[in-house]
Amino acid sequence: MDKFATLEPVRLYAQSGGRGLLSRSTPTAKATLAPPLVGRLPSDLHLLVLSHLPIPDFPAYSRCSHSTAALAQDETVWEKRWKALGVDKHVLAPVLDDLEHRSQDRAAASRAAAPPTISVDDEFGDFGDADVLSPPPEEMGDFVGAFAGVSMSPRTPAFGAHQKETYRAKFVRAHNLLRPLTKALGSPPHLVLSQLAEAVRGTLGKEAKTLRLMSLYLSAKVQPVRKWEVLYLALRSAMDRFDANVLAAFDIADSKGDESGMKEAAESSWEVWDGSGDWEMGKVWAEKREIFYESGKWDPLDNFTKDGALDFDAMDEFIAAILSAITEHGSRAVRVFPPSSQVLISFSERLATDVVGEYITSLLTRARELSNETYLKATAASFREAWRMVDAIMQAAKQSKDSNISKTRAEDVVYQMFEINMDEYLDEEVESLKVTFETICNGWDRQMSSSAASPLLDNTTTRFLTSQNPAQVKRNVLASFTSVLLLPVTIVPRTVGAVGGALMTGGSAAVQGISMLNPQRWGGGGTPSGGAIGYSKDLEKDNNMLFEAELDDGEEEEILDEKSGFEYGNDDSPTQSISQVKATNSRSSTATHLSSSSSTSKPANQLDLLLSLDIALELIHADRESLKRVETFAGYPGHYGHRVRDTIEEIFILMLQALGERHVSKGFSQATERMTAYKPAEHEETTSVAPLLQFFELVHVGDTIQSMVQVYFDKELAPHIDKTDFLNGVVREKKRFENSLDDSVAGGLNAGTEVLMNQVEHIILTLTKPREYYPPEDGQLDLGPTKGCTEAIRCLEMHCKLLKGSTSKEVLEVFYQEVGIRLIAIIQKHIKRQIISLNGGFQVIADLNTYHAFISSLKVPAITADFSHLKMLGHVFVVEDAKDLAQIVRDVTRYGGAYRPEDIYEFIQRRSDWKRIEKTVDKTMYNLSFKDDCIIC
Repeated sequence: MDKFATLEPVRLYAQSGGRGLLSRSTPTAKATLAPPLVGRLPSDLHLLVLSHLPIPDFPAYSRCSHSTAALAQDETVWEKRWKALGVDKHVLAPVLDDLEHRSQDRAAASRAAAPPTISVDDEFGDFGDADVLSPPPEEMGDFVGAFAGVSMSPRTPAFGAHQKETYRAKFVRAHNLLRPLTKALGSPPHLVLSQLAEAVRGTLGKEAKTLRLMSLYLSAKVQPVRKWEVLYLALRSAMDRFDANVLAAFDIADSKGDESGMKEAAESSWEVWDGSGDWEMGKVWAEKREIFYESGKWDPLDNFTKDGALDFDAMDEFIAAILSAITEHGSRAVRVFPPSSQVLISFSERLATDVVGEYITSLLTRARELSNETYLKATAASFREAWRMVDAIMQAAKQSKDSNISKTRAEDVVYQMFEINMDEYLDEEVESLKVTFETICNGWDRQMSSSAASPLLDNTTTRFLTSQNPAQVKRNVLASFTSVLLLPVTIVPRTVGAVGGALMTGGSAAVQGISMLNPQRWGGGGTPSGGAIGYSKDLEKDNNMLFEAELDDGEEEEILDEKSGFEYGNDDSPTQSISQVKATNSRSSTATHLSSSSSTSKPANQLDLLLSLDIALELIHADRESLKRVETFAGYPGHYGHRVRDTIEEIFILMLQALGERHVSKGFSQATERMTAYKPAEHEETTSVAPLLQFFELVHVGDTIQSMVQVYFDKELAPHIDKTDFLNGVVREKKRFENSLDDSVAGGLNAGTEVLMNQVEHIILTLTKPREYYPPEDGQLDLGPTKGCTEAIRCLEMHCKLLKGSTSKEVLEVFYQEVGIRLIAIIQKHIKRQIISLNGGFQVIADLNTYHAFISSLKVPAITADFSHLKMLGHVFVVEDAKDLAQIVRDVTRYGGAYRPEDIYEFIQRRSDWKRIEKTVDKTMYNLSFKDDCIIC
């Protein structure tokens, strides 16, 4: 039993934090192993020191202990040293191979030239000839110098085929091959390069790569010898001398047109360049190009005509010479210089800055002196012309498959050159547009104020309303407007008069197309509005009509040809036939009535002239002209790219503000004020309410303007913004414009409803005869509606139909509902003013049935129910028996709760026999008997 050791108790569960054995403990993270200590310091700290330790200090460090000796051979240390040489990165392995072959050849030649020796037995063996007291300095002075004695090269027989090639072995091989070359660096400066060339004995390319490898070898990351800094300075001096020799050889080859010699010299110079500053060879080559010294051949002022207009023919010739230089010299640069040198880009940048930039600066300075408009057009046109350099650069880059030139880099050449002009241009674009909008709006205000001092007249000359199909007319207007938007914009002016903002090559054709979009020109009586800029002046001398109600066959075909491209609306077919445009609909009678009105009313008296499609078109045209110029810079990167996008949004926002606040809202506000001043009794015409008809025409014009803004937004702005971003400034401003227009229409309709219902009440009052509802007993009974009822409904029908299709369904329903509510009040008030007999009660019922039929046609359930109850109310005038009448009055369910008994009591008081039946009705309704219940004391 003595051989068995006593068992000791073992704790099964570790206690922590005072918990019991069965308590649940929180699992702890696995502890990381600390690096082993070497002495008092961890091993990773030793490796950090070794990564910065000069190579000559490695022997002393290794001799400290076995652990330090092992750390000195760690692969992480030698991996950094090997990568610092850049052999793999810069493809310098052939240099080491060549040096190794030369070293082996010299060693073989030396052994062959040595005299033969006789082997003698020596008791000391191979150590008898060794001088242990004074060894060679390379063996003991530097630690790695001993590598030569032990033959550490992985290519020597000392390494077996199975041995792995380590970073240390590769570095030792490179050190043994490069260190002998450092002896030449101790020679006089003028002999260093020749001795290195003698050691290498190769082409310029091999010499350059050797010098490049030596410069990496004698660097702070490697520190191969004690005096590496001094040796590096000598090497750098030799490399500069070599670069000068290579540059001379390059110039000779360049003068001969020898591209192969140029390429070899360029690659050699690129190898020895230290990367600081500009590469001398590429810089000198670019400076010798003739294009930099020929600026006197082109005068920037030739781009202006005698009258100050722009004509960029001279700019075309200048840019053509620039493109030719890029094609010729840039292509040669791509073929000759190394791809990583990017000489083509540097040459293009200097060409853009020193030649093109100076030319454009002089051009824009002169344009600024002439006018802001000329400056803006010249800026966009100059950038567009300079942009042609990008294609030329990319075309030259195709001369080499590995040119390593991206289109983005080529574009940056032009972007960087033009940055100096961007701040001034973008600021001026916005300020100039503000002035343009202000001029247009002020011109319209002056025109309206100069002819706005006479009272309203009944007569009106309408445009949308007189057409047989206003919706089709509106679609045709938008189709023409869209066609104008789709016309190409000429940014670069080529001939006199065709400036950058023209909507087409022939600017007058676009102006004519814009002018003919105004509905006020569609009839001979229309008065052209005329804007501040004057797009309509070309057509003021003739009264050509774009659309007419009656067209000849030839005119029908012409219009079909003109409108065959686009229709804005919900129609599936792109066009509609003339027969559809001329189709007779419910508006034909109204249109005939309106067209028969006198057309001699002054423009100031017509509310529909408070809005002008000409002004809207001028604002949109000016905005699009500015937008197209700014779009030229839409691809700008970085800071100016954000500024350009912000400017694009600001341009559209300014247009919405000018159009909404200065024109649309202002016009509707004036129309509302004028409508409230209308007095129906002062005008002979009873059925037509002139201000309301004009307001309906104004609503059509406003709706057309909103549709034009939507088309313009979809075509031009949508590509630049996110339409779903409700926080975007453009989206918010556009929504505000639409809400403002809706509010203006609603406010105008409210005033218009008041005017319309005043007119209806006036019609009922004036056309209802004194005894309309109290006819003679022996008179013939006519159960048709009265003339007042008929004319009132005729007035309401006409105006309700005119509004249909010119506003949203929601607004239309609100208008109908308001008309119904006010009409009930008018009818009730009118009945309470009458004396109604039993026969007249049937006349009342006939009128109420007619009113109900009209309201039912509007299809608004709320007011239809109210008129149904009103129609039932007419029965109280045809009941003869007083007791039955009282029962009808007390039956509140009969009227759906719309009328209380006391309300009905007021109506029955208008009966002609009321005095006779009053006591009976009161007694039946309230159980009152004045004889029995009332006692006078």
